[in-house]
Amino acid sequence: MEKETIIAAIESKVETYALYRIGLTHDPAKRKKEWEEEGKSVKYWAQWKADSLSDAQAIEALFIEKGMKGGAGGDLSAQKTVFAYVF
Repeated sequence: MEKETIIAAIESKVETYALYRIGLTHDPAKRKKEWEEEGKSVKYWAQWKADSLSDAQAIEALFIEKGMKGGAGGDLSAQKTVFAYVF
């Protein structure tokens, strides 16, 4: 999905950035389960398949700058499908 489309989808979903967390993953089902096991509520989980790792990283950085929880990093490969998620 195009970067601008994902940004618009996140902005339409989120009213208060500080209440949400953003992240990137190759395996959204596994990552969602990991967050649940850490005691986080994933009730409002949403995810989008990014066109590229660099697009996903730009999306993540934008929303962290706007006040979402999250942090750049992780062991992600440009050779694999990457998803941006918020919850």
